[in-house]
Amino acid sequence: MSTQEIIVTVILVIFAIAVTIATIMMKGGIKEWLKWAVTEAESYLGGGTGQLKLRYVYDLAVKQFPIIKYVLPFSVFEAWVDEALVWMRQQIDSNAKIAEYVETPFAALQLSDIVSNSKEQ
Repeated sequence: MSTQEIIVTVILVIFAIAVTIATIMMKGGIKEWLKWAVTEAESYLGGGTGQLKLRYVYDLAVKQFPIIKYVLPFSVFEAWVDEALVWMRQQIDSNAKIAEYVETPFAALQLSDIVSNSKEQ
């Protein structure tokens, strides 16, 4: 193995370690963010749209954390979304306000409600 090959190998190993460390550090932040994202997707798209919601959340996640499309396998992302969905369901079951928020689709909101709420504040 030549010196040049050794240098390239060392650089690639260092890069792989850096990406792994960054992914581990991001994991907590992404998982917390996913709780918000799945709640928004549920409210926006409603029930019975599982794969569409998954795609919607993935698109949001890639915008928020662009590196994940390069370093995080989709199967891992999907498992994290499933964990966030379990959390969301627990919140819906235990908190009526959260249930109301999630079950009120965006399309059902009336412009007059939004305007009147902003005037009251």
